[in-house]
This record gives sequence, structure tokens and C-alpha cells, in this order.
Amino acid sequence: MRTMRAVYAEELDKNFCIREVPVPVPNRKQALVRIHASGVCPTDTSISSGSWLMKRPMFPYIPGHEGAGVIAAVGSDVSNIKEGDRVGVFWLNSTCHSCPYCLRGRENLCLSQESTGYTMNGTHAEYCLVSADFVVPLPTGGLEQLAPLMCAGVTSYKAVKELGADRGDIVVVIGVGGTGHLAIQYAVARGLTVLAVDVDQSKLELATSLGASLAVNANGFPVNKIVRETGGVHGVIVTAPMPKAFEHGLRMLRRGGVCVLVGVSEAPLAISAFPTVINEYSIRGTVSGTRADLVEALDLVNEGKVRTVVSTTPMEEVNIAIREVKSGQIVGRKVLTM
Repeated sequence: MRTMRAVYAEELDKNFCIREVPVPVPNRKQALVRIHASGVCPTDTSISSGSWLMKRPMFPYIPGHEGAGVIAAVGSDVSNIKEGDRVGVFWLNSTCHSCPYCLRGRENLCLSQESTGYTMNGTHAEYCLVSADFVVPLPTGGLEQLAPLMCAGVTSYKAVKELGADRGDIVVVIGVGGTGHLAIQYAVARGLTVLAVDVDQSKLELATSLGASLAVNANGFPVNKIVRETGGVHGVIVTAPMPKAFEHGLRMLRRGGVCVLVGVSEAPLAISAFPTVINEYSIRGTVSGTRADLVEALDLVNEGKVRTVVSTTPMEEVNIAIREVKSGQIVGRKVLTM
């Protein structure tokens, strides 16, 4: 029996461990992917710690939902992919294909979905199973750089789309982390003028290098500075998981502006009804994206308009990587290598 190394979450709110376990076998509609790189998303620890405000996973399980690798085997009914193909594995592992959400192009909201690294074993392992319909072909480039696009990439791209902004509009990205640094680039690629806000000077410098026209430190009255410079912005993407970031985002908007929430805060958000109504602000949430969103996001990468900034860590040092991500000091995305 072939075996593989995998990261396991064995108990609620405990460190991950490495196990040697059998390589899974795909059913007739699945593919087995040899994972070479897997991005570390903060959602991984939210789920395993119990702070994820949905049902808890069934322990033990393999976390991770930002995988990049190569098809190792396919089931008997699979014809769309073959062994050796370079593919990505993202949050959606399968959906029902028949509910109103699936039929209306919003499969990421399917209530019957299987989620990689949550309801299905994930990508922090040498091998991962996925429905063959939900593997996504990858463009050229290093797998370590492509892995984060499976979550941070598609999520940030969809957030930019949700703004509904027109070319030349001014938008703000609050939080220049794993998702935020990609949101800046996707917004620039769509012809938007982008401003960035963060508390870390190195991340503000990164934002400028990626195309942000203005980078503002969140500790220095960012709302006043941005409103003074712009008269109010057309849209804000909040990737920082803090109520204060959301509050700042709303106050930066001009009339009719849109605020899109990506970062998830456990604390309640304060919304003042009067300015929201009078100014016709729109507040939206966005979670991951669909396969179509991911393909569009990867196309911009293939065109050279978007790149990921990553640092890598061997899978065996996963708990060190998690601590680094939690510290907020990682520039770009942390990626595990297998």
C-alpha cells in the first residue's frame, strides 16, 4: 500500500501534526492530485480552532484549500483531464449542480457543496482527492506562486468584480496581506485607480510596487487623508479582519459607494443607518468564487498582469508557518512545499 505524508488537525484548537497515511484512491468521478505546493490561508486555523462560525469539521482531518500540483490518477468516468496535467485545487471540491445557486452561476453558495480542507480532506498533503469537474488547469509558472491563487487569488478577484466599478474609478484596499496584495493588482488590471491602507510600512511599500497610486498608514488618520485626496472613493475592499477597518472603509466612500467585506471578524460590525441610507452605500460580502471566477483570475496571471508574492516553508514545519501567518508579519502569502 502506497503511503503519503499529510498535515492533520487532530483536535480542536491544537497544533497540527504530520501523519503517514495511505494514499487515497479516486472514485469514478474524482481525480487524485499530487500536491507540490499548498498556500496557508487564515481560514485553516479559524476552522481548526473553532472560531469559524459554521459547523465544526469532523476531526481528524487534513486542512488546506490552496493546492497546486499534477494529476496522478483519474476515475473511470473522467475524460476532461489526464495524468500529468498541471492543476489547481480550491475551496470548492464539488457542488450539487442543480440548486438555484448552481443554476444561476453562484455555485460557491451551494448548500450541498463539499469544501476542500473542511468537509473533505485538504491540500496540506502530498496527495488530495477532488471532483474532476472542479480541478482547474494552471498556466505556466512555479507551482508555489500559483497555489495562493486558489483562494487568495480568486477571492480578491471576485471582490474587485463585486465593486461594480468602472475604469478610472478610485478604490481602496484595506489590508495588504495575502489577499490584499492580489486585490490591488486585479483592480489595477481592470483599469481602476487603487489606494492601499495598512499598518505595516513594508506592506505599504509592496502596495506601491504593485501599482497602488497612494499608500496610507492606518495609524495616521487614513480616512481624513483619503477623503481629502479623493473627495471619497467609489469602492473599498476590506481584507483586514477588524471592525475598525470596516468602519474606516465606510467613511472613505463617496455617495453611492460600495464596501466589500472579505476579512471575517468575530466581533460585530457597527453600521450607522442614517449615512448608509442617505448616501446609498452598498455593503457586500464575498466568499471565495466560482470555477469561472478562478479561470478569469488565472487568465490575468497568464497575461503577466498579476503575480503572487510568496515565502515557502516545508510541510513538516507547518506549525511554524501558522505562527508566522498569525503574527501578521508575512509579506504576501505563506506556502507549504511537499
